[in-house]
Amino acid sequence: MRSFWSEPFLWIHLAGLAAVPLALEVVCLGLAAGDPILPAWLEFLLVAGVGIGPVLLMQWLRPFSIFSVLAVSLKPEQLSLDQRRMLSLFRTPASHVAAIAASVFMALVLWKLYQIAPIAAIATPLAPKDHVVGLAVASVAFLGANLFLHVPVSVVRVMVVSESAFSATQPYPLERIDRDFLLPGLRVNQILPTFAQEAGQVAAAPPTAAKRSAEEMAPPDASSSSPEQE
Repeated sequence: MRSFWSEPFLWIHLAGLAAVPLALEVVCLGLAAGDPILPAWLEFLLVAGVGIGPVLLMQWLRPFSIFSVLAVSLKPEQLSLDQRRMLSLFRTPASHVAAIAASVFMALVLWKLYQIAPIAAIATPLAPKDHVVGLAVASVAFLGANLFLHVPVSVVRVMVVSESAFSATQPYPLERIDRDFLLPGLRVNQILPTFAQEAGQVAAAPPTAAKRSAEEMAPPDASSSSPEQE
C-alpha cells in the first residue's frame, strides 16, 4: 500500500462512483418520457453537450479540487505538501487523456441509453407529453453522472502512481492553486475531524519511525541490571 493512499479525500471522492448508476437510471427515465420531437442525433447531441461539455472543460482547464466536500473547500494554505503533490498530478497530460477517455465512454453509454429508453416508458413518472421536460431531466442527470465519474477517474489516475514517482513530484505552487483549480463553496481551515487526519498521518509514517517510537515508550527490561546492582 502506498503511503499517500492514507489520504481520506481520495477515498471520499472515489466513493462517488456509486452515484453514477443512479444518475444514469434517471437519465434513462427522462429519455423515456414521450416520443422524440427532434431527430434522434440532435436530441442525443443536446443531452451529451449539456452533460459532458462542462465537466470535460472543467477537468481540462481548471480541475476540481478533491480537498472539498459538498459546499466547503480547504483553503490552499491549509494543504500539506503531499496534498499539493496530488494537485500537481491532476494537471498532467495523462489526466487530460483520462478525461477524454471518460467522456467518450459516457457518450457511448448515453447513446445506448437513448436506444433502450422506450423500454422504460412504462416506468417513467413523466407523462408522454412531457418529452421536453424529460430531456431537461436527462441532461441534468447526465451532467451529474459525468461529474461523479470524472472526479473518481482522476483520483484513480493519482492512486496508480508509484511511491517513488509521487515522492519526486513537486508540490503545486501555493499561489497558483486558487487560480488553477476549482475550489467550490466556502473556504475553511478544516473539513474532516482531527482524529481522521491524525489516523492518516500515522498510516503514512515510515515503519522505522513507528518502531522507534514504540521502543522509546517500552518499559526498561527487567532482566537488565543496573550498575548499583553490580
